[in-house]
Amino acid sequence: MPSSTGGASASRLRRLQVRLTVAYALTMLAGVGALSWLVIRTDARSLQSAEYEELYRRASVSASLVYYDDNGRLRLDGLRDDDATTGPIQVGVIRTRPDGGLSTVYTSFGRGLLISDAESGWMVRSAMRADTTVRGDGSTRNGHAVYLLALPFYHDGTDRTAGAVVAIGSQEQSHVQHERLKAAVLFGSAALTCLAAVSGHLLSGRSLRPAWQSLEAQERLLADTAHELRTPVAIMRGSVDVAGLDPLGLEPHLPRIRRAIDRLTDVVDNVLVRGRLQTAPDTFEPVPLRLDQLVEQICDEVPRNGHRLSLDLHSAVVDADPALVRVAVRNLLDNAFRYGATPGDPGCHADVDVSVLDATVNVADRGPGVQPSDLPDLVKRFRSPGGGTGIGLALVQEAAVAHGGSITVAPRSGGGSVFVLRLKSTHRPKWRLRRCNTPS
Repeated sequence: MPSSTGGASASRLRRLQVRLTVAYALTMLAGVGALSWLVIRTDARSLQSAEYEELYRRASVSASLVYYDDNGRLRLDGLRDDDATTGPIQVGVIRTRPDGGLSTVYTSFGRGLLISDAESGWMVRSAMRADTTVRGDGSTRNGHAVYLLALPFYHDGTDRTAGAVVAIGSQEQSHVQHERLKAAVLFGSAALTCLAAVSGHLLSGRSLRPAWQSLEAQERLLADTAHELRTPVAIMRGSVDVAGLDPLGLEPHLPRIRRAIDRLTDVVDNVLVRGRLQTAPDTFEPVPLRLDQLVEQICDEVPRNGHRLSLDLHSAVVDADPALVRVAVRNLLDNAFRYGATPGDPGCHADVDVSVLDATVNVADRGPGVQPSDLPDLVKRFRSPGGGTGIGLALVQEAAVAHGGSITVAPRSGGGSVFVLRLKSTHRPKWRLRRCNTPS
């Protein structure tokens, strides 16, 4: 069960992932927003510039068709047949009267200009006074927004400004185009921001994956430690409590306490090795070693407690980490001693045969036997062939995988099981060392 500390750490990692996702999405939103604003503004200016260019083209063509005859009369006959005065843009000609007022003498369609007399008069007088093109925004008599442009024309006899050509273009079409572009840009920006948020969430999760794995490994290690330490500690505490009530004192209980201490030592070694495999795989350092000599040393060191052990060792050189191999072999021996007792033995002792051939360590017992199909469950944490719990065989599996090898189990002829630990061999054995039987 995960500890409260592990839960708090996981919660902090989740909050960090959310903050990274939000930061990534906000950064993308700021960039996309600025780009969208620039695109929308540029498009508005481009459409407006295009409209005014078209108004200027029509007004300049129309102004060139306005002339005075020899009698000083204003002639407009060229306007009626020209393309500049056809289409959706209205062209009007306004001239000054002798009394200083303004008079509309021509409109391309309709009976009058679309804009009010006051607005057209202001445009014409501004163009005549500045003697240049004047443009601006306005509205029709019906309230529709339009673009306005006024271009002065001149009297052929005096070369003085005699009036102005006014071009009026609707803003509705350009406004519709601009709104479509704005909607597309905003929708694209929103979609891109959402995609950035999802990508940011995935990328932040990927970047935090080592932290998640480290946290999970830490939680597993803490769970393994708590689980494995519980049994030997309980045995020692129970023995001490019983010894306190025993008239004979502590001495009769010392063997049991010593066995619990040995078990506690093995648990500490297992937990440290498992933590090393899970949290610091870079420290795995295989070196050439004599596997047969290492196994012989381990068999000499392991407490027998009445169990019988025989060795059949052949020369074998492997590239392996001595500490990991030592723990793996010790766990196989401990498993055989604990669950491989020979049926009918009055002391429930095990007859264990250990052999080394090539890069393979075989540990055989005469116990009730284990089927190969049961092995996947046995190498899981907190499982054992006797129905107990622990990390022994699981650690053997991890050590084998770390060396590019494997662990298998098979029924033994005559009863029992054979656990086989395979490592990578770097030297093919050429001679047999020895076979010896070691009594309890």
